[in-house]
Amino acid sequence: MITNQDNTVVQDHMEKNNQEMSTNLKYLSLSILVFQTTSLVLTMRYSRTLKEEGPRYLSSTAVVLAELLKILTCILLVYKDSKCNLRALNRVLHDEILNKPMETLKLAIPSGIYTLQNNLLYVALSNLDAATYQVTYQLKILTTALFSVSMLSKKLGVYQWLSLVILMTGVAFVQWPSDSQATAAKEHSAGSQFVGLMAVLIACFSSGFAGVYFEKILKETKQSVWIRNIQLGFFGSIFGLMGVYIYDGEQLSKNGFFQGYNQLTWIVVVLQALGGLVVAAVIKYADNILKGFATSLSIILSTLISYFWLQDFVPTSVFFFGAILVIAATFLYGYDPKPAGNPIKA
Repeated sequence: MITNQDNTVVQDHMEKNNQEMSTNLKYLSLSILVFQTTSLVLTMRYSRTLKEEGPRYLSSTAVVLAELLKILTCILLVYKDSKCNLRALNRVLHDEILNKPMETLKLAIPSGIYTLQNNLLYVALSNLDAATYQVTYQLKILTTALFSVSMLSKKLGVYQWLSLVILMTGVAFVQWPSDSQATAAKEHSAGSQFVGLMAVLIACFSSGFAGVYFEKILKETKQSVWIRNIQLGFFGSIFGLMGVYIYDGEQLSKNGFFQGYNQLTWIVVVLQALGGLVVAAVIKYADNILKGFATSLSIILSTLISYFWLQDFVPTSVFFFGAILVIAATFLYGYDPKPAGNPIKA
């Protein structure tokens, strides 16, 4: 005979397992995001500065292909969830996308902003040195926190606000330009520096707003995250194609859609497509600010890889001090003191 006490023990055990699984998914998605962000920054920067014969690939076409690849991947994931049944897949896509036009249209806003952001990052990495780009782009952590507070009514404690300040300080130290980087930066014209800086700043605000807006939609509806990404990718590919023909139409007519493509370009496309899916998983199981911390940790890895593999960076004591600050800030953000403090709201 099963008693109420036995039921309680079973329920507690199930809840504990669910919590452990949720925690594991959170840190797994964050770890994959660190790897993806690190690889993307290094390969994207290298692909935009690599000197080759013939025309360079159009970044606008790479953005479109990444969106299409993301749609294909999500359809395969929905197909898997539908027990590999084509009829079930067709029914899910029809019911969740075509029969819910208003829900689908909600994704047009973040999709357009994400498409703009993806194109701006190519512009930034073409006009700024890696140090300036990476330091400035970390402003998205602050913008994400502010949008989370204002749009999602999130309350951040004193420790969390302090961790944001420490994180920004640590990232600045980690990416503090060395003499060699400063010399390289002088090779850029003032005009290209300004274009790159504006691209990063706009990308920071667009990243913060679009990320929080998407998080709000995901947590307010019961639709699958993969369905949401299909909707997001659909609008993203449309906006991306508009950008291709508006800004690169002349070059497209001369040399074609796949001009300048090579193996490295396809790696960038795949990493960018993977990024959208991993970010969606992070938003689902964690939140946007933790996503920002994962990205910050990837900067440290990028710098280390630049030193040991690319051999174009020499770490200093300032770098190690900044690394300690970033790691400390990561732990501080997750610190939850038992005596509940009064949260502050911006």
